[in-house]
Amino acid sequence: MEIRLATPADAEAIRQIYNVEVETSTVTLDLVPRTLEQQQDYIARRTGTYAVLVAVDDRGVIGFGSLSPYRDRPGYNATAEDSIYVHRDWQGRGLGRGLLSELIIVAKAHGFHSIMARVAAGHSASRGLHESLGFLAVGTEREVGRKFGRWIDMDLLQRML
Repeated sequence: MEIRLATPADAEAIRQIYNVEVETSTVTLDLVPRTLEQQQDYIARRTGTYAVLVAVDDRGVIGFGSLSPYRDRPGYNATAEDSIYVHRDWQGRGLGRGLLSELIIVAKAHGFHSIMARVAAGHSASRGLHESLGFLAVGTEREVGRKFGRWIDMDLLQRML
């Protein structure tokens, strides 16, 4: 397995991994699957400071992670938010840990001061992954999202760099 920066050619594979979660889980609060054009735009907007990384094996992309702006106001520019998605066939094999570890390295190299993670309450694997790499729980946002007819709490975790 190799972890590298995403390229436009990775858009369809990333889209497929992501859309499974959009349609079946609360790990993302997106409600509408992404189109290929939207996924290509997502990658294009994250080619500088805010990177997208992919994990690939001989069959192609098996997971991805990204850094995104934490908030849109300039005073938050030293903080990024991470996202990690792993193809369901590869979950539980350390792939998420590899992607998040690399995102931490990229964030440090790009001068970020901290990384935030929002984890839907009850997603113990994602929370455990983040905590295993030094993220600390800093709060819970109560019923800030709604999906599949129910309210979703989001646990907020932070890692200082």
